[in-house]
Amino acid sequence: MILEIVPFVSKSELRLIQAGKTDSKGKKGKFPSLRLLLSKMPTWAIILANVTNNWGYFVLLTWMPIYFRTVFNVNLKQAAWFSAVPWGTMAVCGYIAGKASDNLIKAGYPVTLVRKVMQSIGFMGPGVSLLCLNFAKTPAVAATLITAALSFSSFSQAGFLLNMQEIAPDSAGFLHGISNSAGTLAAIVSTIGTGYFVQWLGSFQAFLTVTAGLYFAATNFLEPVCYR
Repeated sequence: MILEIVPFVSKSELRLIQAGKTDSKGKKGKFPSLRLLLSKMPTWAIILANVTNNWGYFVLLTWMPIYFRTVFNVNLKQAAWFSAVPWGTMAVCGYIAGKASDNLIKAGYPVTLVRKVMQSIGFMGPGVSLLCLNFAKTPAVAATLITAALSFSSFSQAGFLLNMQEIAPDSAGFLHGISNSAGTLAAIVSTIGTGYFVQWLGSFQAFLTVTAGLYFAATNFLEPVCYR
């Protein structure tokens, strides 16, 4: 049945699948404890990266239609278009980031260096774009800057998101769960916090600046951290 659905599965692979085994000759490493993982600086680097990434991502995801409606007084239909286009560009840039990182590694560049470069682009790019967004005078310029912010942020997929499998290959899922839990909390805080900031200060500028500052601070922390 498996061979009919997936014809490129060999008979030997099928026997391993049916037996619940793999063809790995190496022994599985001991699953690390939570205490051990949290004692390593790369773990905290990945947690901070996930927190920062989710913070900025969900601010843009949840508030951009309202941003265009409030700041530029565009109707909801136009705001939807302005808010939707950047996400398509982000998908394309995510592919470009992955391809570029693979090519750099194949060319002989250290994996650690490649991950740090991709992660730096993934945070510095959105930080600069959000700061510039404070000075946008038209919805077209604002949409361009938001597109830039999301496009640059997609480089994180070739940064900390891939790095989990490299620093903890036997517990990448566990590490992803820890970091993504922290990132989810950050997303909740940023989504709710944006509303309070805008209501309190009367504009989006302050919160965009705070988010940009978080991107810059995280980059400064991650840069000296050894990813492997």
